[in-house]
Amino acid sequence: MSRVNEPQPASGDCEEARAVRRFWERLGIPGLVDVHTHFMPERVLRKVWDYFDTNGPLIGGLEWPITYRRTESERAALLREFGVRAFTSMLYPHKPGMAAWLNGWAADFARRTPDCLHTATLFPEPGVEAYVREAVEAGARVFKAHVQVGDYDPADDLLRPAWGVLAEARIPVVMHCGSGPAPGKHTGPGPVATVLARHPRLRLIVAHLGMPEYEEFLGLAERHDELRLDTTMAFTDFTEVFMPFPRRALPRLAALGDRVLLGSDFPNIPYPYAQQLHALERLGLGEDWLRAVCHDNAATLFGLRGA
Repeated sequence: MSRVNEPQPASGDCEEARAVRRFWERLGIPGLVDVHTHFMPERVLRKVWDYFDTNGPLIGGLEWPITYRRTESERAALLREFGVRAFTSMLYPHKPGMAAWLNGWAADFARRTPDCLHTATLFPEPGVEAYVREAVEAGARVFKAHVQVGDYDPADDLLRPAWGVLAEARIPVVMHCGSGPAPGKHTGPGPVATVLARHPRLRLIVAHLGMPEYEEFLGLAERHDELRLDTTMAFTDFTEVFMPFPRRALPRLAALGDRVLLGSDFPNIPYPYAQQLHALERLGLGEDWLRAVCHDNAATLFGLRGA
């Protein structure tokens, strides 16, 4: 149900929302939990959208129209219409001195958006342990690390104490560490393996299933019980054109069904939200797998009521 004074969705949004709701209602779950959605300060988000509009090198020069170019309140309202009962405010710095400021904004956003899992971020810089600990004490429930945009090695010694804080606090970290849509100096499974060797209790969620190194990251998950993967953009028609998931790896993905979480990249996706859900359904891994991925795994991880 929409909140008082909250923007109401347009008729096209209502039709899409009905399609999304039909999907999860068929599965018998109370809604969706999306661990990979973006909310950030408006001027920062506008710069992100400008980057997509100009086909920047970090997106591989792809044509990437933003489907949900709405105001902050409209985007949150639409997720609620979809039946997303919990989502994140994935945000990330690209230079020193930015992460603590973003964390302050995200803490305020979480206070005024109770269905958003309080999200924070970090960067390899002096003082990172202190502001990560401060975010944890302020109630952060998930962190975002973007190795590609930040252009840093997640195994950087400056980050070691921060990873230790997060491992001890058992707070998940969604990390964009795969080499898609374009590789960076420190993307790929190698640096992540180093981090996990040092911090085996770190609850790392590999974004985008680690594309295009899908099988390598599946291997890491098979060796590390606390490593999880999110589905962001994987299996969609858009992604399958240039970074297809190898079908020989589907049995391995099925076997890890308790550690795969729904992610979408909303609002920065070049297709309707429902396409992510239908792409997962087309895999043919069964309704139990879909229920776990689209709701139960994340609900358990984050201790959501009614899970």
